[in-house]
Amino acid sequence: MKILDATIRDGSYAVDFKFTCNDVKHICERLEKLNIEYIEIGHGQGLNASSVEHGLALHTDVEYMNAAREVLVNSKFGFFCIPGIARLADLQLAKDGGCSFVRIGVNADQPQKAEEYIKCAKALGLTVMVNYMKSYIVAPDVFAQNAAWASSLGAKYIYIVDSAGTMLPNDIKEYYEATRKLTSCKIGFHGHNNLGLAVSNSVYCAELGFDMIDTTLQGLGRSLGNASTEMTIMTLKKMGYKIDTDIPRLLEYGYVSLRDIIGGKVINPLDFICGYAGFHSSYIKDIYRCCNEKQVDPLRLIIAYSEKNKTDMDYSLLCQIADTLPTDTEDNPYTCRDFFSKTSD
Repeated sequence: MKILDATIRDGSYAVDFKFTCNDVKHICERLEKLNIEYIEIGHGQGLNASSVEHGLALHTDVEYMNAAREVLVNSKFGFFCIPGIARLADLQLAKDGGCSFVRIGVNADQPQKAEEYIKCAKALGLTVMVNYMKSYIVAPDVFAQNAAWASSLGAKYIYIVDSAGTMLPNDIKEYYEATRKLTSCKIGFHGHNNLGLAVSNSVYCAELGFDMIDTTLQGLGRSLGNASTEMTIMTLKKMGYKIDTDIPRLLEYGYVSLRDIIGGKVINPLDFICGYAGFHSSYIKDIYRCCNEKQVDPLRLIIAYSEKNKTDMDYSLLCQIADTLPTDTEDNPYTCRDFFSKTSD
């Protein structure tokens, strides 16, 4: 099971499509350091979407591609593509711009619109993913037939897409099982958070055997957002999935990547880490004090302490554990003071 981070694509809706090329570089560079293999960039509606009708992006598709290509070495980047907005010629543009994959988005009841684009992208050597948007508008058996058809044309991944954030776990299971009966293609899930189920649904998909799951940093995305990269990965790691991502670094990177882009809406990493480690937030003041004395990273200290004691705060033990951690002389992108200010409101 792989994670595809769509912060710089679906997240663009939340910033009026105004990601800068520097934003793209910084986020891509950080995601690669987190070992995220697939990164989707560009306008929320994909190739050739920047317009008065669909929203003007700050830069062109090619400029975004160049920005990603400049910093990425191992991770793959790609673009979304909606037939009718994107032209077939834009697939060549994506290939020439360094894209490794393209995600062709069509409404689930209009699969035929993807045909030419699947064939063209396949011929260009791009990894083809088909996102059946609003998957819930067709019955599971119809979805499965359309998935098998797209796979026969060359699509490697077929996505169940919960565009309205309306699907329940049992809904997802029905679509997945129906599809598995007809095709061995890889299956992905893209969820929105309108019912607050994006993360739990994504985790459930991993348990079912999905091959790819979409997430975004801090859940940034259209409407009420997507499955949070941080929450999804932390949950999967707690469940025992082998995901090669350093959690403190993930939380700090997500925070610093979005802090200057979306302002005060970002979540303090201290809130995230309490859930991951099973650490009660009332003890944050002790973490703050100890980190100032011992010069260690608070996130790593919380994880290390929680491995020894989740019951209460033993400050002597906390300091002993801090002495075993590496010195942290870098400025953390978040502050304990911010945490205290928020929780006292």
